[in-house]
Amino acid sequence: MRRATQGSWLDGPRVDAAERRDGSSGYPGERLGLPPAGPMSVPGLGRRIVALLIDWLACLLVVALFTGHRLLAPGDRPILTLAVFALEYVLLLTALGTTFGMRLMGIGVRRLDGSRLPFRWVLVRTVLLLCVVPAAIYDTDYRGLHDRAAGCVVVRL
Repeated sequence: MRRATQGSWLDGPRVDAAERRDGSSGYPGERLGLPPAGPMSVPGLGRRIVALLIDWLACLLVVALFTGHRLLAPGDRPILTLAVFALEYVLLLTALGTTFGMRLMGIGVRRLDGSRLPFRWVLVRTVLLLCVVPAAIYDTDYRGLHDRAAGCVVVRL
């Protein structure tokens, strides 16, 4: 048997669109009833990561401005930066449905019905995001465990 036809356990199970149980063609957000492109579609992971980096750098800048420390000095006020990050997420997601970095990247967080998240679910999502691991485990719709727990999805605006 040739290697090309044998495959590998690293490849994972192969499922064609015709074999899917739900009959979906496989674009992110289809199972949620979201469009494949444009507003309210699911953005790629790249946009989400860049938005997260922008938010983190903005929080580093805020902490550096208020504490007088160098901007990227290793070990300077990590808990304070994390607290500013959490505060930014909770306040901006509750009020606007998007953070500073998300807005720059043209994305936001919405409930599955399209409305903004209530405060308690923003809080749950933020706490899980701060734990990192739930955000790193995601499904085919790019919804991390923190999004699934809060009943939301990140969409293009």
